[in-house]
Amino acid sequence: MVLTSLGKMSGLQKKTACIRNICILAHVDHGKTTLADCLISSNGIISSRLAGKLRYLDSREDEQIRGITMKSSAITLLFGEGDQEYLINLIDSPGHVDFSSEVSTAVRLCDGCIVVVDAVEGVCPQTHAVLRQAWLENIRPVLVINKIDRLILELKFTPQEAYLHLKNILEQVNAITATLFTSKVLEERAEKDAEAQLTSDSAPKDQVYDWSAGLECTDDSHLYFSPDQGNVVFASAIDGWGFGIEHFAKLYSQKIGIKPSVLLKTLWGDYYLNTKAKKIMKSDQLKGKKPLFVQLVLDNIWSLYDAVMKKDKEKIDKIVSSLGLKIGARESRHTDPKVQLNAICSQWLPISQAVLSMVCNKLPSPLEITAERVERLMSVGSKAFDSWPQETQDLKSAFMKCSSEETAPVIVFVSKMFAVDAKTLPQNKPRPLSQEEMSQRRELVRQRHAEKLAATQGQELGQPDAGGNPVDQTVKAGGIKEADPPPVNPAEALAPATVKQAAESQEAFVAFARVFSGVVKKGQKLFVLGPKYDPTETLHKLPSGCSAADDLPPVVHLACCTLEDLYLLMGRELEQLEEVPSGNVLGIGGLQEFVLKSATLSSSPACPPFTPLNFEATPIVRVAIEPKHPSEMPQLVRGMKLLNQADPCVQVLIQETGEHVLITAGEVHLQRCLDDLKERFAGVEISVSKPIIPFRETITRPPKVDMVNEEIGRQQKVAVIHLSKEEQNKIPEGVQVDADGLVTMSTANKHATLSVRATPLPEELTRLLEENCDLIRTMEQLTSSLIEGRKTQEMNQKTLGQIRELKQKLEQKLQGRKWRNAVDGIWAFGPRKCGPNILLNRFEGYERSVWQCLDKGTKEESLYRDFDNSIVSGFQLATLSGPMCEEPLMGVCFSVEKWDMSKFAEQVSVNRQDSEEKAAGETLETEEASPVLTGRDSRPTSETKEAEESSQQPFRPPSKRKGETLPADCYGPFSGQLIATMKEACRYAMQVKPQRLMAAMYTCEIMATAEVLGRVYAVLSKREGRVLQEEMREGTDMFIIKAVLPVAESFGFADEIRKRTSGLASPQLVFSHWEVISDDPFWVPTTEEEYLHFGEKADSENQARKYMNAVRKRKGLYVDEKIVEHAEKQRTLSRNK
Repeated sequence: MVLTSLGKMSGLQKKTACIRNICILAHVDHGKTTLADCLISSNGIISSRLAGKLRYLDSREDEQIRGITMKSSAITLLFGEGDQEYLINLIDSPGHVDFSSEVSTAVRLCDGCIVVVDAVEGVCPQTHAVLRQAWLENIRPVLVINKIDRLILELKFTPQEAYLHLKNILEQVNAITATLFTSKVLEERAEKDAEAQLTSDSAPKDQVYDWSAGLECTDDSHLYFSPDQGNVVFASAIDGWGFGIEHFAKLYSQKIGIKPSVLLKTLWGDYYLNTKAKKIMKSDQLKGKKPLFVQLVLDNIWSLYDAVMKKDKEKIDKIVSSLGLKIGARESRHTDPKVQLNAICSQWLPISQAVLSMVCNKLPSPLEITAERVERLMSVGSKAFDSWPQETQDLKSAFMKCSSEETAPVIVFVSKMFAVDAKTLPQNKPRPLSQEEMSQRRELVRQRHAEKLAATQGQELGQPDAGGNPVDQTVKAGGIKEADPPPVNPAEALAPATVKQAAESQEAFVAFARVFSGVVKKGQKLFVLGPKYDPTETLHKLPSGCSAADDLPPVVHLACCTLEDLYLLMGRELEQLEEVPSGNVLGIGGLQEFVLKSATLSSSPACPPFTPLNFEATPIVRVAIEPKHPSEMPQLVRGMKLLNQADPCVQVLIQETGEHVLITAGEVHLQRCLDDLKERFAGVEISVSKPIIPFRETITRPPKVDMVNEEIGRQQKVAVIHLSKEEQNKIPEGVQVDADGLVTMSTANKHATLSVRATPLPEELTRLLEENCDLIRTMEQLTSSLIEGRKTQEMNQKTLGQIRELKQKLEQKLQGRKWRNAVDGIWAFGPRKCGPNILLNRFEGYERSVWQCLDKGTKEESLYRDFDNSIVSGFQLATLSGPMCEEPLMGVCFSVEKWDMSKFAEQVSVNRQDSEEKAAGETLETEEASPVLTGRDSRPTSETKEAEESSQQPFRPPSKRKGETLPADCYGPFSGQLIATMKEACRYAMQVKPQRLMAAMYTCEIMATAEVLGRVYAVLSKREGRVLQEEMREGTDMFIIKAVLPVAESFGFADEIRKRTSGLASPQLVFSHWEVISDDPFWVPTTEEEYLHFGEKADSENQARKYMNAVRKRKGLYVDEKIVEHAEKQRTLSRNK
């Protein structure tokens, strides 16, 4: 079907039941964009001959050069099946792991997806990832097994071998789906058990526990891929063919005389045809029979390929005539057999027909959105759907109806902002001229031409008089040259040119969005809901039934915007629309000032913001950038802001050092961002630093063996003590360090003393804290609101259950004598109050923990309570930058074992008595009481009023007055001294323990053939990689190598491995975890054996020290290294001759 008109598409947009929003998901190089080309060619947008070569949806130059998709692009297609016409919004997404954030933005807008799997490579790492993303967003997948031609031409499989191989791939994909389903059912079961435990007060003694997990009674048959269900297509996109088994079931039912429904069930599987009895039998393999799928389907495709590749003209003509096809003379005479194959197959089994038919029949329309998906979209953070106000819960019905009525609330989700050249927007394109305009322009051109002729004639006449009066000549000529511009100053002429250039290079941002409810109209006003917007807190502030067009009071995280332009996304083109009904994907112009990366737009303030997008890749690669010419810094800053808006995954920040830092997901992503910054957004030359490698600092238990693997004996211990004493000389005099690592410090004014000990946390506990980072942040917010006495919304039971579960897991991990009651004493997590380090409260006289949201503890009034935040702040600062190279800490527990403030309490009581005596003598002279309370000369007016009120009140016991008199001082100089002391105590406590660096690690999956396996291992070992697993892919000569590789060693790794293996192996790098580097960065030889083994200087490379010094140099910290090394080895030139 050829694309007809915009009006027809606008008409179909109103028929919600006929809309399909789908995306194509797959591993890199599995054929997504080629498949998209085939589907686009069915609409006549591109030629079918160019399908697979043009890569229409890869509109960027670097996408075409690299041959991979880097951004998700959408196009709208028409498809007719019988009398029914469908509108298909197709989104092509990247497969490279660096751009998995683009997959998240595409998946959120869709109701279904096409998962493409390479028939040779099978299930790959990104196949796992995209299936998981589709599952998390609750969208229905269908499967396309692509590149079947490779089984015939490259692997030379027989039809029987190919059938077994395809069956194996299908089992692998279904195994992933089964894993996801099982985990979901078990999660739901665990939640039900937790709820039942909360509701039942006491269980009867004879209760029998039901061990069944609920998997038996849950129907999951519709989740799996099976050709007989019609959700699998076998295809070769490059050759233009594809089929579902229903096509062959209809074809053979007439020839064999078996019902199509029976054939549909038996055409896939171990079923065999008894030709004499015209019956389908099962398990008849012993007689050497072929399965139906091999006999009726694959044999025919194999014989066609065999005939064309061998150029058997008679056989080809026979096949073409029997299939009733028409092949052009150009294709039949072409020397390349692939051209002939494409011509025959694309007519016999057109891939677009098979895939689009499966999409329309098996994938849901926007009307079929599930209640579960709606509730998940509306449950942001710790808020459950049930906890929203009634007005918000009523919006669920609008979602489910997907209504396009005028009264329906408008709800739109923007998944990303993408930049386009302003010149390519429909309103900026030159429109075709009317007849009147053309005639006007023609007249204007004729007039100018006549003026030019007259001017030249006038100059020729004036030439003999050249010595007479040149002024008259000029006047004469001037009468004709009225159109000539007056002379201008060169500086003034330069300014408009710059403005013009800026206007030409201007980027316009278009929002990539979907309408979930209502009708979106051009010029409409909507609310923009920020990610922290909460309807429960704001609905009572706004009048009921208000809209974005009304004059409303300012509300936090709520803004109003106008939809300036609406666009139909057509791949590389945009078409203007006046309105878009619900259920459609669209582009929105004019949101650049209101939306940064993603947002929820609504006509109702009761709508909550949608849950944030789930990104698979973590941004880990960071570089510092600066312009080559410092005067161009404003352009760079503006360019970085635009880049941050245009890319869903990139992060842009300014460090404390003043560096502008770009954080990306990987090397390819980094290169694309830098190219965009130079060429599109900033337009200036930039200098890029070497990648800034993130590290973490930690401590370990003292080693039991030395560097030569000998048990540390008494002699070694003596050496270590001498060494530690030398190190202790660096610690200031006022700091006491015990033999077991307890550090005691006093504040500068000697009013408080702290004792802190550092202990390494178990590895599983650190991992647990990292995984539950969001939950800890939620818990921290609740605890702080309880302490400050602010009114908080009631926590839902689910979140409380998760917090209790986390506490139980922590108790299980922290076993042993030294961790007794440790979980109850957790004071804070750090850094940023949600990191993988713990502050323990181990001193008597003050109880405070992070679990106050569970027991709803009341605000405790005490001397320690007022300065509680100072200790926590000191801990946060210490964990944010460690002593080795100012990197964040990980897996360290600091326990405060002593906090003595008796001197401060004495000072406060003395000050209070003095103030009371003065207050009694001079009733209103509060200015003299100010320095007594705060230790400062002046005092703000609000505090003066408080002091006046307190001085007029009768005397109370000191314990009750502490809450009134001390808050003024808990933000004064003494609190700052406490923060500094706590920070330094934590650093010294860490320095007296064995310190280690932790490196960020990638998991690396490499597919390679046996010939290049040795070279892959060589590259891995050279870059400190470690192979975890190596397995051979069944039925192929490919090996899958799984390894871990430090991020610090990964730059240039992919290029090197491709060069060394001649392109036969390419790695996929995904950030995995943090790993301790076993080398001690401060190690020096101490025993005789170590001196013999390493030499006096121990000059063999210490990897941890190398990393540490590199980070210290970059940050401008002191580096302890010799400028001249091995001076005794230097020789004169004469000796070298």
